[in-house]
Amino acid sequence: MDLFVCAGCGTELTAPVARVALPVHTHFGGWEELHPPLMDPGTYAVEPLPTGPPWRLWEDVGEDEAARQGVYAPVYRVSFGARNRIVIAPGDSRSMTLILDKCDGYCMGVDGRDGPNLACEQCGRAVATRMDDCGMWQTVWLEPDAVVRRPSGLPAVPPPDWDDLERADHRVPPFEPDGSWSRRWEAALGVALAHLVAVTGDRPVTLPAGPVTELFGPAVHRCLPAGPDTRSVALAGPGIPTPHPRPDVLLVPRHPLTGAPWRPPGDESPVVPLDSGVWAYLVHPGETSPTPATGVIPPGVLRDDYTLVPHPWCPLTPHRHAFTWTLIGLPAIRGPRLSRYR
Repeated sequence: MDLFVCAGCGTELTAPVARVALPVHTHFGGWEELHPPLMDPGTYAVEPLPTGPPWRLWEDVGEDEAARQGVYAPVYRVSFGARNRIVIAPGDSRSMTLILDKCDGYCMGVDGRDGPNLACEQCGRAVATRMDDCGMWQTVWLEPDAVVRRPSGLPAVPPPDWDDLERADHRVPPFEPDGSWSRRWEAALGVALAHLVAVTGDRPVTLPAGPVTELFGPAVHRCLPAGPDTRSVALAGPGIPTPHPRPDVLLVPRHPLTGAPWRPPGDESPVVPLDSGVWAYLVHPGETSPTPATGVIPPGVLRDDYTLVPHPWCPLTPHRHAFTWTLIGLPAIRGPRLSRYR
């Protein structure tokens, strides 16, 4: 377990937290909606790419300098903010106070447009940015040059590993309680679809029968062309056998600590990484009853008399910005086969 302290005076700015992978939906929420915290309590993640202000226009930056910032196709503006910013749940922040003249937002909260808006209570140093406006997951972003990571002194917690994907609480259902599509699934689909476009070179694909086709099929077939020269796609990952012969593309989970995609041993062929919670649901959906059987029904027997959870009336649609920003962050977007996406 770690904690972060002010680089100026040493004041503890967080509760003890353990590192996990940066969620794939970090920057992609539902417009005009208030969201819960991005991070689970007691966890933190690191964003390796530049984020936030200052911003520079693409026409002033140029293609090569934009690529160094992780942007490979023309956009309106490019971030030149800090790399390796640390994100925590707001509830894990300590000894910080708002900088009131830097708390602008769109409508329902603050969006960080003015840079760090939280200061160390002890010395007044600007150390972090609170973000909680509509369409944003609630977060506190620690500035990497303003904080120092130190051991918390608490017993070490085993880091998350592939085994965590089999836990029931790791699975993310595709529906919200009100019957709408999960915002996390919409973002995860947008990110995965961008990777699928890149690794297939904008070629047709065939998806495996079952939940992948049911949930992802409409979006995939709207985005990718139909016709010959198709690429086969299948689910793969820890705990399930890799299909033989190997499909052209594997849908695999991201590691819950590093965020790196799973690969079969010695395999360097194309993979498309999925949000690990989404992948876990596709592979191990488990019991979906809102009122599980208890007490009087034998184990393994499911009730059939509970009220069905409402389902969305439209197909699952990828988050537009998740698709766009993931695709422009992949060098493959510069290739001739993907020219129509530029």
